[in-house]
Amino acid sequence: MKVIDSILTQAASIASVRRDIHAHPELCFQEQRTADVVAAKLTEWGIPIHRGLGTTGVVGIVKNGNSSRAIGLRADMDALPMQEFNSFEHASQYAGKMHACGHDGHTAMLLAAAQHFANSRNFDGTVYLIFQPAEEGGGGAREMIKEGLFEKFPVEAVFGMHNWPGSQVGKFAVSAGPVMASSNEFKITIKGRGGHAALPHLGLDPVPIACQMVQALQTIISRNKKPIDAGVISVTMIHAGGATNVIPDSCELQGTVRTFTLEVLDLIEQRMREVAEHTAAAFGTTCEFSFKRNYSPTINSAHEAEFARKVMQDIVGADNVIAQEPTMGAEDFAFMLQVKPGAYCFIVNGDGSHREMGHGAGPCMLHNPSYDFNDDLIPLGATYWVRLAEEWLKAAPAEGVR
Repeated sequence: MKVIDSILTQAASIASVRRDIHAHPELCFQEQRTADVVAAKLTEWGIPIHRGLGTTGVVGIVKNGNSSRAIGLRADMDALPMQEFNSFEHASQYAGKMHACGHDGHTAMLLAAAQHFANSRNFDGTVYLIFQPAEEGGGGAREMIKEGLFEKFPVEAVFGMHNWPGSQVGKFAVSAGPVMASSNEFKITIKGRGGHAALPHLGLDPVPIACQMVQALQTIISRNKKPIDAGVISVTMIHAGGATNVIPDSCELQGTVRTFTLEVLDLIEQRMREVAEHTAAAFGTTCEFSFKRNYSPTINSAHEAEFARKVMQDIVGADNVIAQEPTMGAEDFAFMLQVKPGAYCFIVNGDGSHREMGHGAGPCMLHNPSYDFNDDLIPLGATYWVRLAEEWLKAAPAEGVR
């Protein structure tokens, strides 16, 4: 494993910053303290910054030489609205808020790379360090782009990285094409006619209609889309009634839809609307159907994914760079990849054995209250960022880049 010595030397101090951020988690668009920590470190190292994109975003600007070429490296900063089960020293100090997805570690890895860039600018061009707010449902990437991220900081390509628990540290995963799914929400409100539970013939019970609808929606996955196209419809909430002897006036279904392509998403949304409306009509009632598209699929461009793979292989060896198994989880880095070519990779976070005494009893999985980022990743992830930027700005521009 070829980790940069200077990054390894500073890893403990960066880990302290990571733990401080972990202890003070902030939710989407509220990352003021975290942004202050990031901005202070970049300024301390002599890196110019721009603040305020996406409310709390921070962009560091590292220039060297005369080239107009530029690359973007992105880390997310926000935490999740959940209670931490860990009790070690750097556990969350804020009830109901936790860095359970490792964004504290993502921020730390990019800060470690920034510190190295400040002292050793072995490239000709510009590296933009993008510290993004509100990945967890807020669409912070989308907001930064709306507010001019890539107009103010024009990059040839943009790259992101997420830790991935479950295997030994020292491995990366990257692949071309879809690697994370779109994330979408739906709500269906069935309009019934309430009445006495002993006299169902005098009312119009929305509950059995909802049961039929839940089953019918699954036929979209099994019978409407191609079997080789991935898609998931999950009804996760059913709300109706308030008393055991009363037939409710309405019943509400809510849930999510995940796909790897917009074409499949279009099909599923259209068929869901048709199934909901016609199922309601078959029982003599109506429904309201709403569908909200949150995050698009995260789709890596082929050239950039292969470029990232070669950089990783040089650091950890070809056997430790594995194919990136697509996941139905979602990621708002997708918005950046809709505007710029790039690649979103995984860096393996370990099996949880790195956690200190006082960790929760649960597994060290993403979005789990017993999770903690593995600080051993900091020098490895930072080395990847540095070598990726150096090699990108050294290589001939990709086709279509001027």
